[in-house]
Amino acid sequence: MLWIKALHISFVISWFAGLFYLPRLFVNHAMVSDATTIAQFKLMERKLYRFMTPLGILAVVFGSWLWLGYGYSGVWLNIKMVLVAVLVAYHAYCGHLVNVFAQDKNTHSHIFYRWFNEIPVLILFAIVMLVVLKPGNL
Repeated sequence: MLWIKALHISFVISWFAGLFYLPRLFVNHAMVSDATTIAQFKLMERKLYRFMTPLGILAVVFGSWLWLGYGYSGVWLNIKMVLVAVLVAYHAYCGHLVNVFAQDKNTHSHIFYRWFNEIPVLILFAIVMLVVLKPGNL
């Protein structure tokens, strides 16, 4: 099971790298207006999203394997699962935004994306605290 845990952690870290970087690309994309730079951002966003999607899937698969293998339970785990579901929804919304930018239909400012970029940071912090501390062993 330690191999599964190591793989889970590795895929989570890799997935989060994408979850942190893609919205940062959105911030920069929302600030530019020249066609060459816009085309470059579109390419980077599409490639990053296509790369990070399997990483997220593998993070969830190996996390589920750990859950089933160790038989974890408790309120802390239920809260973690809700937060993971929020991350999956965030990831899917990022995919939607990639398509919005690809069609030149973005309506949000770079300030919106700066705030949007902070969501996975807060969720990661909460998940790490839950997993490490298992508060009250709920």
